[in-house]
This record gives sequence, structure tokens and C-alpha cells, in this order.
Amino acid sequence: MARRTATAFVLTAVLAMSGCSVFGGSGAENALDEFLTAWQENKPGEAAALTDTPGTAEGMLRGTGKSLGAESLSAEAGEVTETAGGERADARYTLSWKLGDGRTWRYDAQAELRSTDDGWKVHFAPTVVHPDLGAQQSLSLVTETPAPAPVLDRDGAALLKTDTVIGVTLERKAAGHRLDQVAGTLADAVSRFDDSITKRSILKGARDTEDGRPYLVVSLRSADYQSVKSQIYELPGVRFTSQERLLAAERGLGAKILPMIRNHVSERVAGKDGWRVVVNDSAGAEVRELHAVEARPAAAVHSTLSLPVQQAAERALQNVDGPAAIVALRPSNGDLLAVAQNEAADQQGAIALTGRYPPGSTLKMATAAAALDAGETRPNATVACPATTTIGHRRIPNENNFDLGRVPLHTAFAESCNTTFSQLAAKLPDDALTNSARSLGIGADFVIPGITTITGSVPESGERVQRAENGIGQGKTLASPFGMALAAATVDTGEMPTPGLVRGDRTKASKTGEPLPDDVLRPLRRMMREVVTDGTATALQDLPAVHGKTGTAQYGDGSNSHGWFAGYGDAGPLDDVAFATLLTGAGSSKPAVDVTGDFLSGLR
Repeated sequence: MARRTATAFVLTAVLAMSGCSVFGGSGAENALDEFLTAWQENKPGEAAALTDTPGTAEGMLRGTGKSLGAESLSAEAGEVTETAGGERADARYTLSWKLGDGRTWRYDAQAELRSTDDGWKVHFAPTVVHPDLGAQQSLSLVTETPAPAPVLDRDGAALLKTDTVIGVTLERKAAGHRLDQVAGTLADAVSRFDDSITKRSILKGARDTEDGRPYLVVSLRSADYQSVKSQIYELPGVRFTSQERLLAAERGLGAKILPMIRNHVSERVAGKDGWRVVVNDSAGAEVRELHAVEARPAAAVHSTLSLPVQQAAERALQNVDGPAAIVALRPSNGDLLAVAQNEAADQQGAIALTGRYPPGSTLKMATAAAALDAGETRPNATVACPATTTIGHRRIPNENNFDLGRVPLHTAFAESCNTTFSQLAAKLPDDALTNSARSLGIGADFVIPGITTITGSVPESGERVQRAENGIGQGKTLASPFGMALAAATVDTGEMPTPGLVRGDRTKASKTGEPLPDDVLRPLRRMMREVVTDGTATALQDLPAVHGKTGTAQYGDGSNSHGWFAGYGDAGPLDDVAFATLLTGAGSSKPAVDVTGDFLSGLR
């Protein structure tokens, strides 16, 4: 879409002379030098006084600089040739306009000078400004802005692409006595795109808008506009604007993550504006083109996101009532594959990336790793899993008070025994759980260009009761879906990957932990597989090679719980995919497992 620019015309460089100097030249040469010097110093009145029609000349000289949006003008005098009679002279010169943003327009021009009783004067005509400029014509600068380059997913599918956005506006006075009827018709037509738009909201917006100014009712994608155009186009007082914008490839896609990417790459996808200098007639219509530089569109930007994975995550969340999120990433290199939230979550912010929630039993990944690494237990060691246990003053129950008696550690992990893992955590050194969690990425800090992330926090504690609570993902522990997905990815790959979002950008990582040893990771992976085959996530057992950990995390007064599931796949279409699902206020982990099942089935 073309746009005209108009900026201030400012003082330029000193006039360069290729002929005689101001002092000692002929009368015609001196008159030309004085005229060009005044013009380039942005003194149109003084320049016009050196012509034979000062009023006309001043208007055109002043108007040309303004209509070109010129920053400066430099003029170089050339040859001045007097006629045989000595009363006229032909002068040549070169003009160079600086039009901002590195744009320069340079051309040769010429003028006639005449000897008068007041000395030599420039005979002013439009051709003094440009050889191809005629009477009642003017110059203007037209900027040609290229369409923004698309943002593509990791496989080249469009995530963000250019579309025409139509602004539907209503001017109260222009609608007149039909305002009420027009508002009702508009609401009926466009509320399907935004259910907050009603006849009442349109009337209020129009009446609260200053007289003579239009009220923006809605902005529509081109396809949506075309679907309602016949209903609204002829309505009195309704007007339309048009603008090219970079939009999600489909309405609602990546409602939180894609705007972040768009803001981050806005300069990268903008390309280089083209520009033209044109001649306009007295009505403003373009007559001819004098100079043109083509626009240069930018190259497409590639994100690490996967459109099919993002779509599968969003489909899995669409029927969840409370705020919910899924984050998926690639363990082998940390590439983010999906950052999905439902509408209820969107109202609370980017909870997928920065939400801080008690992780519940998903943190037993870190507790198990810390206990194994410290030599406190072994995968096959027999441990107690009573219905409740008391550590200090704190009574810790299993969910619904289930009692397994004495079982192998891997079974206690698969069945998510709070009583077992709180006892293990209580025996650990003050910083053991903190270090283990950081090895998995919980507590690490990242500067990922384009987004803000929080992994979570697992603080050290010298209090036995606090360590026990922290060990089951309660107490003072917090994590985001992003953090838990990273933890699952780290178990899969053996070393914490560095997450990224846009190709070509580099992530800075700090506060990272030491990699866990293989003799800790191998049994932890087997235990996470057992969660799915024989434990708390058997609803996913038909999905091949899924490993994971459920989590039910109490919050507030303890009367309600968040539901979690974090894990990874290592075969088939689920290979090299780690994920975390959070359903806030779900009551238990089961809804999170079910939603994860829908998500992973969508990937198959």
C-alpha cells in the first residue's frame, strides 16, 4: 500500500560552484548563484525575490520541499551562456534532494535568466524546479511499502502471513436519525467475529466519540469482511479503512505466542520501502513518474514452532473450562514446538511460559533423581507407602489416602506415593532437591529473544518439614508448564537443552545445573515409563513409548488442586517430543492426562 510522506525541509550543505564564484562573475552568473544559494538554504522568500514572478515562485519553491518531504536540497551551478544581445542567458544546474531514510534524488535542470532594470532575474517557470514539470502541476513523494514477509513454522508452513485488514467505522452524525438501526444491523453482522460487540456497545462507542471522528466498530480479515460486506456496505455513516498486516494463518491460532513472535521480528519482516517521485495535476492525480526505486520485500522468518503440533495442542485444550496450557519442545535441541493456551488462560496472561504454580507430583522426577544420586535409595529398593505419614508437625497423605504397604521404589513412583517421596526428601541435604531440579532446568534462567519465560523455583531448606513438602511439589516449589516440559526433555536427552523460538536467534542461559549421571537417568526413564504402563497415567498406555509423571497440586486453602502431566515420547511420531500439560483447578491429574492423550493422539 502506498503512502505519502511529508517531513520538515531543513538547512542543507554549502552550495558547490563549478562556474565562477559569486564575486567577480557575470551578472547572470551571480544572479543564478544567489538564487540557488537561497533556495538550498531553505529561504524560499529570498530565492523568489530573485525571480521575475516572486509570488508564484515562492509558493512553488516552498510547496515542493514540503510535498517531497525533503530533509535538504543541494544545488550545483553549471554553465551560464548569455545570448548575443546580452539581455538573456541560459543557465544549467544540478539539484540533489535528500528525502530521508537514505533516499537521494538527483537530476539536471535549467533556467532562463533575463536582464531587467533591477538587474538579472531568474525567469520563473515550473521547469525551474524540474524540466518535466508543467503549469498547475506539482511534485510529490510516494512510498511503496512491501508486504511483510511471512513467519513460517519449522517445516515451511505459514504461521503468520499478510492479509488485508478492513476497519469498519461508524460516524454518528453521518448516520443521522438511522443511527439506532445502523448499530443494530452492524451488531447482527459482525458479532460472530467478536461476541463482545452488541448494538448497545456500538451506540455507546459512537456517542462517546468526538463529533466528526469515526468510531472503530471492528477490524476484520479480508475473508470475514467479504462474508458480511453485502449487509453493511451501504449503511449510512459506515466507512471502511484498509491496511496490510501480518496475521495468524488462521483465526485464533497461537493467540499468545504468535503476537510475541510478530512483535519480535517486525523489523526483520518489514523489508525495504520503495519510493517514487511523481508529477501530480491540480486535482492531485498522478500524471507521470520521474524517478522510482523498487521496494525490496524481506525474506521469510522461520520459527521453531510446528504448525501441526500447535494445532493439536490447541484442539486438545479447546473444551477445557478453566485456564489450561500445553508446552511442547524438542529434547534434542530445545526447539519450542508449541505454546498453547485456551481462552480462559489467555485472559490471565502467558501462563504457559511464565505461570508459577505448585507442580505437585511432577516434581517427583527431581526428588527421585536427588534420592538416587545421593544413594538414599535404589529403583528396586523396598519402600513404605502408607496412606499417611507424619514428618515433624506435618501430616502428609496420599491422594484419597490410598495405601500400598511396602513396594519397590519404582512402583511408589508410578503410583505417586506422597508418603514415600516426602520421607525421602526429608532425609536429603538442604540443597539436594534444589540442585536436582536445576539439573532438570527448574530454576534455570533463559533470555529467549521474543518471549519471557520462567522455569520455576525449588528453594533450599534447612527445615525437614519444608524439604518433605517440597519433595512432593508442594511447600515453596513453583513451576511453569514451560519449566516442566524442559524438565521432561532433560530426562529424555540426559542434558538440559537450551530452548529457542526463532531461527537465527541465540538464547542465553544462566543458573543451570550439572547434568545428572547416567545411573540416575536410566532408572528415572524406566520409572516414568511405568507411570504410563502400570501407574497413574494408564489412560495413555495405548500410545507407544510415552514416559511421564502426573501431578496433583493443592493450592490456596488446599480445597482444590491443579492437574499436571509432564513427559516425553521416544518412538514413532512422538519421538523427540517433550511436553507439559497444566489444567488449573482441575481437581486432580486425571483431566490433564486425558487432555494430554488428545494432544498426543493428534500428533499420531
